[in-house]
Amino acid sequence: MSDDTTATKTGDEAALAYAELSEALAEIETGYITPERGMNTAEERAAGRYLLANALQHGFQCWFDVDPARPIFQRWLSSTKKLLGDNPDAVYYGCVADPAGTYRIRGNTHGACYTSFTVEAGAEEGHLSKGAVTTLNDREFDIAADGSYELIASAAPQPRNWLKLEPGAGSITTRHYWEWERSVAADPTFHVPLWIEPVDPPRPAAPMDDAAIAAGIRRVINFVRGVTIGFPELPPEIMPAWVSNEINAFDNSDYDESNTEIGYAAVDNAYLQTRYELGPDQALVMRGRFPRCCFANVVLWNRCLQTPPYRHRCVSLNRNQTVYEPDGSFRMVVAHRDPGVPNWLDAAGLSAGMIFWRFLLPDEPTPPIEAEVVDVGSLAN
Repeated sequence: MSDDTTATKTGDEAALAYAELSEALAEIETGYITPERGMNTAEERAAGRYLLANALQHGFQCWFDVDPARPIFQRWLSSTKKLLGDNPDAVYYGCVADPAGTYRIRGNTHGACYTSFTVEAGAEEGHLSKGAVTTLNDREFDIAADGSYELIASAAPQPRNWLKLEPGAGSITTRHYWEWERSVAADPTFHVPLWIEPVDPPRPAAPMDDAAIAAGIRRVINFVRGVTIGFPELPPEIMPAWVSNEINAFDNSDYDESNTEIGYAAVDNAYLQTRYELGPDQALVMRGRFPRCCFANVVLWNRCLQTPPYRHRCVSLNRNQTVYEPDGSFRMVVAHRDPGVPNWLDAAGLSAGMIFWRFLLPDEPTPPIEAEVVDVGSLAN
């Protein structure tokens, strides 16, 4: 516990909590943004500090002033707040809810090609999700002709449109995907109609007093630590099969591994991921075909699972944005400068990063994606 002078003099718990936040930030700087966590270069350290800034932003927005008896859906990610593998073609919301409560959720699909709700295990008091308790997607609940729907989130079973809650599951995450020619998340004004309210009137709301402020700050600390110094570093042998251990190449062996034990993963998605490393004159050419599925895209991330600035650069491609070869296949190019061919994914100056594919509700095995490093100047010819 901090011996902060103001807190010692006044006895204010919130002052102590703010001092603890300061200590946590210092610990992250010395224990996370370090060579031991793979941050050896200025580029890598910048990624770590960018993640920290975004985590603080998210913590105060979504965990500081929350009342689980009165949940509110907050837009999780945007072009200026990126965490945990953001997606330019998706809008996400989340809320903190009391798993013992019963809630009515009303919304509208708003033209999305996919909408889902996931109850997260272990996501309480600012801690990260440890996996999915249950997922309900728009193929599994009733939707009116105008796109509207109503769900019940509760521990008690419901005859239809039921989102199951259980002890230890303290948050609900939503996913809304579009395959537009422009990236939906790049529009800061875009809003999905979505409401949640308790079925039974809750207790009177507590004031934001000293104890409540202190508790809120400590939830922020839990979240910030969770996505930085507490984020698990898994050895290659226990990584999911869809994560390649080879740089600039994909492991095409298994797309069907369950995502239920991965925090904030979409159970309905098949994933594919690799790391890339490219010099200034190199390009990574990816060739393949999209499977029959509900949604598909590829996204570039930095080492901390954050996209480069997609408001001004093309760092992702969905099926509608892709230019196809005459036989229906695609060729995509990751490079630091325009290669003079279609489907350029702009590495935005990052010499190393990640490439992440999503295939949502695929109806067939995904064809392999082959990758090759070439000289970027050779492609236009």
